[in-house]
Amino acid sequence: MRLYIAEKPSVGRELAKCLTGPIARHDGYLVTKDGVVTWLFGHILRQAEPEEYDPKYKRWRADDLPIIPEHWKLFVAKDCEKQFAIVKSLIEKADEIVHGGDPDREGQLLVDEVLDYLGNKKPVRRILLNALDEKSIKKANASLRDNRDFFNLKQSALARARADWLIGMNLSRAYTLAARRAGHERLVLPIGRVKTPTLSLVVRREREIENFKPVTYYLIRGTFQQANGSFEAQWKPQDTMAGLDSENRLVDKKIADEKLAFFEAMPHDAVISSYQKVKKQEPQPLPFSLSTLQVLAGKRFGYAPQLVLDTAQKLYEKKLTTYPRSDCEYLPTNQLSDAATILSHLAKAGDAQIAAWVPAANPRQKSRAWNDKKISAHHAIIPTTVQADVTKMTQEERNLYHLIARGYLAQFYPVHTYDQTKVEVCYKEETFTASGRTERDLGWKVMYQSQKKKQETDEGDDREDKDEKEENAKTLPAMKKKDDVAWKRGRMLEKMTKPPTRFTASTLLAGMKEIHKYVKNPEAKKQLKDVYGIGTEATRATIIDDLIRRKFMKAEGKKKYLVPTPAAYLLVDALPDELTYPDSTAIWEDKLHSMSEGGESLADFLQGQIAFTRKLCAKAGDVHMEVKGENVCPRCHQGVLTKRKGKNGVFWGCSNYPKCRMTCNDKEGKPDLEDAKARLARRPRRAAPAAVSATAMAWQSRQADAPAASRSYSGAEPYDDIAALNALFSPDDYAARMEADEKSYAAQQQKTSSWQSWADKPKYSASPMEHMEKDVASSSFLCPRCREGHLRSIHGKNGVFWGCSNYPRCTATFDDDHGKPLLK
Repeated sequence: MRLYIAEKPSVGRELAKCLTGPIARHDGYLVTKDGVVTWLFGHILRQAEPEEYDPKYKRWRADDLPIIPEHWKLFVAKDCEKQFAIVKSLIEKADEIVHGGDPDREGQLLVDEVLDYLGNKKPVRRILLNALDEKSIKKANASLRDNRDFFNLKQSALARARADWLIGMNLSRAYTLAARRAGHERLVLPIGRVKTPTLSLVVRREREIENFKPVTYYLIRGTFQQANGSFEAQWKPQDTMAGLDSENRLVDKKIADEKLAFFEAMPHDAVISSYQKVKKQEPQPLPFSLSTLQVLAGKRFGYAPQLVLDTAQKLYEKKLTTYPRSDCEYLPTNQLSDAATILSHLAKAGDAQIAAWVPAANPRQKSRAWNDKKISAHHAIIPTTVQADVTKMTQEERNLYHLIARGYLAQFYPVHTYDQTKVEVCYKEETFTASGRTERDLGWKVMYQSQKKKQETDEGDDREDKDEKEENAKTLPAMKKKDDVAWKRGRMLEKMTKPPTRFTASTLLAGMKEIHKYVKNPEAKKQLKDVYGIGTEATRATIIDDLIRRKFMKAEGKKKYLVPTPAAYLLVDALPDELTYPDSTAIWEDKLHSMSEGGESLADFLQGQIAFTRKLCAKAGDVHMEVKGENVCPRCHQGVLTKRKGKNGVFWGCSNYPKCRMTCNDKEGKPDLEDAKARLARRPRRAAPAAVSATAMAWQSRQADAPAASRSYSGAEPYDDIAALNALFSPDDYAARMEADEKSYAAQQQKTSSWQSWADKPKYSASPMEHMEKDVASSSFLCPRCREGHLRSIHGKNGVFWGCSNYPRCTATFDDDHGKPLLK
């Protein structure tokens, strides 16, 4: 039995229709004479959560990071258990399996991972469905390939999935914990390999706009008379003259007025110092990939990228266009034979503009788009041989079908040819420049020129770009070098620099695709120019939508400009450049692409990701975020005092624990800082830091009783109120960690049993009092410092020492001397 496994039910149904009937329907699969067709629901297996590797990971703790799975686990998604059981039973009965996932990286993985999960050993072949019309499916079924040919594509998808897990799971926890230490209790910071640099693009663009200072500058244009007509040229200032800014713009109005007056004065004789006329050709624009379709539809119709993907998917499932999640803009040469049929159907599709363009199309013409070397598992998005009727489509479907059809038609029109002319005029030892073009053959531009204004909107031109294009498009009179010309008149234009434009969803998607423009490292910028961008064709729109849904940015105004929220600033400002700039992510995407072609191993790639994750988790421990909350910690100023419940009741502790162990009592629902100060005031002598050794404390005690003039130790000046608060430590603050600490100290004590005699034992200073053990009995030694508590023998991290039972009010510690405290 041959078993076809499609990626989704709709593809399975279309595939079954193209096999020999009749079709027998069953729960979760279809039976034909050529075999059985079943399907998945996308990724029917999910990656394990951290707590499914170890229950301790259910609680988010910085000490557990990074979490690195030793063996990667997959689980059947809960809502897919029934279909998984059906697929499993069919695989067991099959003699041969046909992999019918979508022809891309993710489509390859989602069927392969099921086969690997079940330990399949049966032969597997691959069907590449670039379109769902009958002719395309039958052609694909007649040319099945060995699934082993796509092993590297699967490895690339696995690498992407595991890298996303490592970065997402670990760094989201690390920086969310950092945010909570700063008092952002309910904030979750989702960090992603692609998501975070994408958000950073929006944040940096917004700051460029906020910090932008407009500059007024001046242009001088002169009209010159030549024997064959007049033309206008623009003055090009010499870079050594006064009044220019760093961009060689004239910003001094007084100098501009003087220059214009100088040009208007006699004599008016000038000469053509340079004249160039070059014939140029502009090839047909390539057909659409998903990204280019999303960008153009966004600029032309204001469609969000996800809407474009969903609409393209509907056209695909209606068999009217080819596979939509394509990152390719080229076509296989064997598709050229369908051109006449497709053009004929476009003429009858009900789109008047398309129908008017079809007669001039030559189906035998071969543009640069037909290139087998540029084809991977899929090709550009084009119409299929199925007859479409645009009158039965939704507005979105009709608009997208029009763009796709026009892009396909352009391949059968001539190239656009024109003459490009550049002229330089020497006038009063100054240079004026002009450029123009003369159209020879509009070619494919006929279809685009009919909507010139819309086209300019599509291209996102601003006013200055339009002015420049208008200058370049002007027709110049026939002339040659050294021709005499004369100044007729001049004019001055006052211009003002404009801030960069905010991203929209479609232009942000274009930025993700052309990521080399935004990398930080100049050398990487050149290296990454040919990279496929960050993210995939299918995921970029989802990433943008997810950032909006999580309220890290919002769409504002008629044009839906993307504006970052305060949470976005907090996240981006807290993260290191390795996460906010796209350099690393773009390089990884390049490696993933290389891996799909057999250029890099999965193990090597993941080792790099693990090292990167470790490095960034370590950096998260030292990150400083804006503190949020009314009770900012008076000790560290990097956390807030939060209410906690200890063994002895409610108290307040710093959210920056364990780095800061500031605590105080609760008073009517607020931290009682005054009580903490009062407790300090009742102390008979100055408090010493917990880390001070017993010897140093004894010396301080002697110095305190000595005359002031004889004191020479300057390491313990009197504390002010806040410094005194810093010395307060509460056992309640460590209640959650005490049991683990005791086990650690017990293990450390066992290591000291190798001493042969008491004389061999090294001398230790006393350790901080938070390490004392609870089972140590009280001694008969009265604390010489507070005269209230008794000294107890304590097994600390560095050995035995003696501490006061009145801790934390008294932090006195003493070295051990043969089982007794060393008081002198």
